[in-house]
Amino acid sequence: MAPIIAPSILAADFANIQKEVEMLNESSADWIHIDIMDGMFVPNISFGMPVLAAIQKHAKKPLDVHLMIEQPERYVETFKKLGADTISVHYEACPHLHRNLQQLRDLDCRVGVALNPHTSVELLADTLQDIDLVCMMSVNPGFGGQKFIEQTYQKVRKLRAMAEAQNTPLHIEIDGGVNSENAPKLIEAGADVLVAGSFVFRAEDPIATIAGLKG
Repeated sequence: MAPIIAPSILAADFANIQKEVEMLNESSADWIHIDIMDGMFVPNISFGMPVLAAIQKHAKKPLDVHLMIEQPERYVETFKKLGADTISVHYEACPHLHRNLQQLRDLDCRVGVALNPHTSVELLADTLQDIDLVCMMSVNPGFGGQKFIEQTYQKVRKLRAMAEAQNTPLHIEIDGGVNSENAPKLIEAGADVLVAGSFVFRAEDPIATIAGLKG
Protein backbone atom coordinates (compact mmCIF):
# COMPACT_ATOMS: atom_id res chain seq x y z
CA MET A 1 0.00 0.00 0.00
CA ALA A 2 1.36 3.44 -0.98
CA PRO A 3 2.32 5.73 1.89
CA ILE A 4 0.46 8.92 2.71
CA ILE A 5 2.53 11.89 1.55
CA ALA A 6 2.14 15.12 3.53
CA PRO A 7 4.31 17.93 2.12
CA SER A 8 5.28 20.47 4.77
CA ILE A 9 4.07 23.93 3.82
CA LEU A 10 6.77 25.41 6.08
CA ALA A 11 9.21 24.97 3.18
CA ALA A 12 6.92 26.65 0.64
CA ASP A 13 7.34 30.10 -0.89
CA PHE A 14 5.11 32.24 1.34
CA ALA A 15 5.12 35.08 -1.16
CA ASN A 16 3.15 32.74 -3.40
CA ILE A 17 1.27 30.62 -0.86
CA GLN A 18 -1.92 30.29 -2.92
CA LYS A 19 0.09 29.01 -5.90
CA GLU A 20 1.98 26.55 -3.68
CA VAL A 21 -1.23 25.17 -2.16
CA GLU A 22 -2.81 24.86 -5.61
CA MET A 23 0.28 22.91 -6.74
CA LEU A 24 -0.27 20.48 -3.85
CA ASN A 25 -3.94 20.21 -4.80
CA GLU A 26 -2.92 19.11 -8.30
CA SER A 27 -0.27 16.69 -7.04
CA SER A 28 -0.65 13.16 -5.63
CA ALA A 29 -0.01 14.48 -2.11
CA ASP A 30 -2.56 13.17 0.38
CA TRP A 31 -2.35 15.72 3.19
CA ILE A 32 -0.83 19.17 3.74
CA HIS A 33 1.43 19.27 6.80
CA ILE A 34 1.40 22.55 8.73
CA ASP A 35 3.95 23.26 11.47
CA ILE A 36 2.87 25.74 14.13
CA MET A 37 5.81 27.00 16.25
CA ASP A 38 5.58 29.38 19.20
CA GLY A 39 9.24 30.30 19.76
CA MET A 40 9.05 28.75 23.24
CA PHE A 41 8.66 25.00 22.83
CA VAL A 42 11.03 25.24 19.85
CA PRO A 43 13.55 28.03 19.13
CA ASN A 44 11.68 29.35 16.12
CA ILE A 45 8.38 31.00 15.23
CA SER A 46 6.50 29.89 12.14
CA PHE A 47 2.96 31.18 11.69
CA GLY A 48 -0.41 31.07 13.39
CA MET A 49 -4.13 31.26 12.84
CA PRO A 50 -4.36 33.84 10.00
CA VAL A 51 -1.92 31.92 7.80
CA LEU A 52 -3.67 28.61 8.53
CA ALA A 53 -6.97 30.25 7.56
CA ALA A 54 -5.41 31.44 4.29
CA ILE A 55 -4.09 27.95 3.51
CA GLN A 56 -7.41 26.33 4.35
CA LYS A 57 -9.20 28.72 1.97
CA HIS A 58 -7.37 27.21 -1.00
CA ALA A 59 -6.56 23.67 0.17
CA LYS A 60 -8.42 20.68 -1.24
CA LYS A 61 -6.39 18.18 0.78
CA PRO A 62 -6.78 17.38 4.51
CA LEU A 63 -4.76 19.63 6.83
CA ASP A 64 -2.29 17.84 9.11
CA VAL A 65 -1.51 20.36 11.87
CA HIS A 66 1.60 19.77 14.01
CA LEU A 67 1.61 21.94 17.13
CA MET A 68 5.15 22.63 18.32
CA ILE A 69 3.84 24.84 21.10
CA GLU A 70 3.54 24.94 24.86
CA GLN A 71 0.12 24.40 26.44
CA PRO A 72 -1.52 23.29 23.20
CA GLU A 73 -4.84 22.76 24.99
CA ARG A 74 -5.36 26.54 24.83
CA TYR A 75 -5.53 26.54 21.04
CA VAL A 76 -6.61 23.17 19.65
CA GLU A 77 -10.29 24.12 19.41
CA THR A 78 -9.38 27.15 17.30
CA PHE A 79 -7.16 25.08 15.01
CA LYS A 80 -9.98 22.59 14.53
CA LYS A 81 -12.37 25.42 13.61
CA LEU A 82 -9.80 26.64 11.07
CA GLY A 83 -9.93 23.32 9.25
CA ALA A 84 -7.43 20.97 10.91
CA ASP A 85 -8.24 17.33 10.12
CA THR A 86 -5.33 15.99 12.20
CA ILE A 87 -3.90 17.76 15.24
CA SER A 88 -0.67 16.51 16.81
CA VAL A 89 0.48 17.76 20.19
CA HIS A 90 3.95 17.09 21.55
CA TYR A 91 4.36 14.52 24.29
CA GLU A 92 7.01 16.75 25.83
CA ALA A 93 4.57 19.70 26.06
CA CYS A 94 1.74 17.72 27.67
CA PRO A 95 2.29 16.71 31.31
CA HIS A 96 -1.34 15.52 31.34
CA LEU A 97 -1.28 13.76 27.98
CA HIS A 98 -4.40 11.66 28.47
CA ARG A 99 -6.41 14.83 29.07
CA ASN A 100 -5.00 16.36 25.89
CA LEU A 101 -5.91 13.27 23.90
CA GLN A 102 -9.46 13.29 25.22
CA GLN A 103 -9.78 16.96 24.30
CA LEU A 104 -8.73 16.17 20.73
CA ARG A 105 -11.09 13.18 20.56
CA ASP A 106 -13.96 15.40 21.66
CA LEU A 107 -13.15 17.77 18.79
CA ASP A 108 -13.72 14.91 16.34
CA CYS A 109 -10.35 15.19 14.62
CA ARG A 110 -7.58 12.67 14.04
CA VAL A 111 -5.65 12.49 17.32
CA GLY A 112 -1.88 12.86 16.99
CA VAL A 113 1.09 12.83 19.36
CA ALA A 114 4.51 14.05 18.27
CA LEU A 115 7.77 12.75 19.73
CA ASN A 116 11.12 14.53 19.76
CA PRO A 117 14.13 12.44 18.66
CA HIS A 118 15.24 11.75 22.24
CA THR A 119 11.79 10.65 23.47
CA SER A 120 11.26 6.90 23.78
CA VAL A 121 8.25 5.34 22.07
CA GLU A 122 7.70 3.19 25.18
CA LEU A 123 6.33 6.29 26.92
CA LEU A 124 3.20 5.96 24.77
CA ALA A 125 2.42 2.39 25.83
CA ASP A 126 -0.39 3.40 28.20
CA THR A 127 -2.07 5.82 25.77
CA LEU A 128 -1.57 4.12 22.41
CA GLN A 129 -5.21 3.00 22.26
CA ASP A 130 -6.24 6.68 22.36
CA ILE A 131 -3.91 7.81 19.55
CA ASP A 132 -4.57 7.73 15.78
CA LEU A 133 -1.18 9.02 14.65
CA VAL A 134 2.32 9.34 16.08
CA CYS A 135 4.41 12.05 14.44
CA MET A 136 7.98 10.90 14.95
CA MET A 137 10.52 13.69 14.62
CA SER A 138 13.51 12.49 12.64
CA VAL A 139 15.32 15.81 13.09
CA ASN A 140 15.39 18.19 16.05
CA PRO A 141 12.20 20.26 15.80
CA GLY A 142 12.20 23.94 14.94
CA PHE A 143 14.02 24.27 11.64
CA GLY A 144 13.73 22.75 8.17
CA GLY A 145 16.50 21.27 6.07
CA GLN A 146 18.22 19.25 8.82
CA LYS A 147 19.97 15.90 8.42
CA PHE A 148 17.89 12.77 9.03
CA ILE A 149 18.59 10.95 12.32
CA GLU A 150 19.37 7.30 11.54
CA GLN A 151 18.08 6.00 14.88
CA THR A 152 14.58 6.73 13.56
CA TYR A 153 14.33 3.35 11.78
CA GLN A 154 14.70 1.45 15.05
CA LYS A 155 12.13 3.66 16.77
CA VAL A 156 9.64 3.07 13.95
CA ARG A 157 10.06 -0.71 14.18
CA LYS A 158 9.60 -0.62 17.94
CA LEU A 159 6.47 1.54 17.73
CA ARG A 160 4.92 -0.57 14.98
CA ALA A 161 5.50 -3.68 17.08
CA MET A 162 3.85 -1.98 20.06
CA ALA A 163 0.79 -1.09 17.98
CA GLU A 164 0.50 -4.62 16.60
CA ALA A 165 0.86 -6.11 20.10
CA GLN A 166 -2.03 -3.93 21.26
CA ASN A 167 -3.99 -4.68 18.06
CA THR A 168 -4.59 -0.99 17.46
CA PRO A 169 -4.46 0.74 14.06
CA LEU A 170 -1.86 3.50 14.08
CA HIS A 171 -0.44 5.91 11.55
CA ILE A 172 3.30 6.39 12.03
CA GLU A 173 4.34 9.69 10.50
CA ILE A 174 7.97 10.67 9.90
CA ASP A 175 8.79 14.37 9.98
CA GLY A 176 12.23 15.64 9.06
CA GLY A 177 14.85 14.91 6.41
CA VAL A 178 12.63 12.57 4.37
CA ASN A 179 13.84 12.00 0.82
CA SER A 180 13.74 9.40 -1.97
CA GLU A 181 16.66 7.49 -0.42
CA ASN A 182 15.27 6.93 3.08
CA ALA A 183 11.54 6.82 2.23
CA PRO A 184 11.52 3.12 1.17
CA LYS A 185 13.44 2.13 4.32
CA LEU A 186 11.01 4.04 6.53
CA ILE A 187 8.05 2.32 4.91
CA GLU A 188 9.75 -1.06 5.30
CA ALA A 189 10.28 -0.29 9.00
CA GLY A 190 6.57 0.39 9.49
CA ALA A 191 5.95 4.08 8.74
CA ASP A 192 2.99 4.95 6.55
CA VAL A 193 2.93 8.78 6.52
CA LEU A 194 5.88 10.76 5.17
CA VAL A 195 6.32 14.51 5.69
CA ALA A 196 8.65 16.18 3.22
CA GLY A 197 9.42 19.89 3.12
CA SER A 198 12.60 21.09 1.47
CA PHE A 199 12.86 17.89 -0.59
CA VAL A 200 9.54 18.73 -2.28
CA PHE A 201 9.49 22.51 -2.47
CA ARG A 202 13.11 22.92 -3.55
CA ALA A 203 12.81 20.28 -6.26
CA GLU A 204 12.81 21.27 -9.92
CA ASP A 205 9.51 19.40 -10.33
CA PRO A 206 7.68 19.19 -6.98
CA ILE A 207 4.73 17.27 -8.43
CA ALA A 208 7.03 14.56 -9.84
CA THR A 209 8.97 14.48 -6.56
CA ILE A 210 5.77 13.86 -4.59
CA ALA A 211 4.78 11.09 -7.01
CA GLY A 212 8.21 9.52 -6.56
CA LEU A 213 7.81 9.41 -2.79
CA LYS A 214 4.53 7.57 -3.18
CA GLY A 215 6.43 4.85 -5.02
